[in-house]
Amino acid sequence: MKSFIFFFFLGIHSAAAVTHSLKYFYTASSQVPNFPEFVVVGLVDEVQMYHYDSNTKRAVPKQDWLANNTDQQYWERENGNMLGAQQTYKGNIEIAKQRFNQTGGVHIFQNMYGCEWDDETDKVVKSYYQFGYDGEDFLSLDLQTETWTAPNTQAVITKNKWDSNKAKMAQDKNYFTQMCPEWLKKYVNHGRSSLMRTERPSVSLLQKTPSSAVSCHATGFYPNGAELLWRRDGEEVHEGVDKGEVLPNNDGSFQMSADLDLSSVPTEDWMKYECVFQLSGAEDLATKLEKTKIRSNTGSNLIMIALIIVAAVVLAVIAVIGFVLYKKRNAKRPPSPVENAEVQEQMMPKA
Repeated sequence: MKSFIFFFFLGIHSAAAVTHSLKYFYTASSQVPNFPEFVVVGLVDEVQMYHYDSNTKRAVPKQDWLANNTDQQYWERENGNMLGAQQTYKGNIEIAKQRFNQTGGVHIFQNMYGCEWDDETDKVVKSYYQFGYDGEDFLSLDLQTETWTAPNTQAVITKNKWDSNKAKMAQDKNYFTQMCPEWLKKYVNHGRSSLMRTERPSVSLLQKTPSSAVSCHATGFYPNGAELLWRRDGEEVHEGVDKGEVLPNNDGSFQMSADLDLSSVPTEDWMKYECVFQLSGAEDLATKLEKTKIRSNTGSNLIMIALIIVAAVVLAVIAVIGFVLYKKRNAKRPPSPVENAEVQEQMMPKA
């Protein structure tokens, strides 16, 4: 979590076809040009489904299945809840600045929490409860030991207070072991037709220059628990292969790339290679490395590739800056570990 953008990518490579995730993000910022002071984003299975920011002061659903299972009263309540959280997190930044002996400048305070649930075993396989400040870890909860980890002295005050607060620890543990997976199951059920779908990608071979590595780019697949690899004569190749991160597309699907360095491979041996896309529940999709299939990173192809990269980066930044809480129609909003005023005040006590 050395960068706040890392929050978004937690768990992407470990996600399996039967593992679902619910992740909440709060981000407060100070003096960041042309960016809201407070943004809230929610993700189910890495797909954004909820958004709030301090510019619009409106909470809105980003998926039809969430909109169809909530009413106007729910969103009005969400607006009020988020306005309160906005003030709390604005105060958290000021308290953190005091802890670090800072005055002005650009600052980021972020909280990410959530859980992962396996729908085959009906077990919680992972939980998250982390705080970050200016791109560095600030606090994180270890549910196994029921203790908080403070990587710097500025967070020790909060760590000691929370470690000794057994009532809060019991509340947190109940949330992550019971409430979070219960609500995740409800959301998966609401969005089953969308979240449980399987989509195969389109695969392209790209190369910037004749001497550059060949990039195998797969886009449009779902879910994100996919693998992209290179094979030579049917055997997986590791040397000279550089795999990229799984990135989101703006339509809820995903993309990824795997680069292959062919600088030491004779041209006549290129045909021995193939790029293979693997997705659970679907047949492997293999693309032979043929020179005629390689797109050069010039002209119109350069524009296409640039648009793909820009779209992914923009969506990643938007999705990383936030949190979400959802509910069924006419049901109460599921509480978060930092929802009530008492807990929020404890989170960043004055030094």
